[in-house]
Amino acid sequence: MRRADRLFQLVQLVRGRRLSTAEFLAQRLEVSVRTVYRDIADLQHHGVPIQGEAGVGYRLGKGFELPPLMFSHDEAQALVASVRVAQTWLDPEMANAALRGLSKILSVLPSGTRTAAQSLPLYAPLQALAPETHALLSGLRAAAQAQQRVHLSYCDEHGCSSQRSVQPLGCFFWGKVWTLAAWCEARESFRSFRLDRIQSWQLAQGPAAHFQASSGRTLADYLRANASEDAVSALTADS
Repeated sequence: MRRADRLFQLVQLVRGRRLSTAEFLAQRLEVSVRTVYRDIADLQHHGVPIQGEAGVGYRLGKGFELPPLMFSHDEAQALVASVRVAQTWLDPEMANAALRGLSKILSVLPSGTRTAAQSLPLYAPLQALAPETHALLSGLRAAAQAQQRVHLSYCDEHGCSSQRSVQPLGCFFWGKVWTLAAWCEARESFRSFRLDRIQSWQLAQGPAAHFQASSGRTLADYLRANASEDAVSALTADS
């Protein structure tokens, strides 16, 4: 990679994250940490407002803009592939938004890059989610974003039904099924609920409808708690 290209990519990486360590940047750029330190010092010397220090991390100061971003042939094809695959498994609202976003990107690419991306011989035939799962996924995704409690009627892998009030944290796709990661107020712990086993659901209403993510109950806490678990376990059931 040319040094000019590496410097441009370094700025993009720092701009895309709240805080980037030199070790993270070195790994992504496939260079040494010492090279990252030198590149950052050069960028700072030329007026790029990268803030931070070695051993802590770096971020880009507000108000700094780069010229419009262009994509290589491979990057444009990767975007097309991602949207085509996602079309099968996303709810209609999100799938349509992905298509609109891709169309905007393709419209500003050079004709050669655009043609190469659109002619990518990779497809994901539409087959996947049942209409009711589409609607459920859309509703639960919105509830997680709004931090709104959800009441579930759930059937576990043994056929036992239960009523749950949960704080939805995020939806996860496992190549076969979607699951809802949530803080279960009945069990007072994290649980994963398969969407195809949710018998009915409704959004909580009233003054206590929304929740504030508290320490130990956030999505980051869920991910840390489940980092060592086999992904297959998420396909079984809530316990």
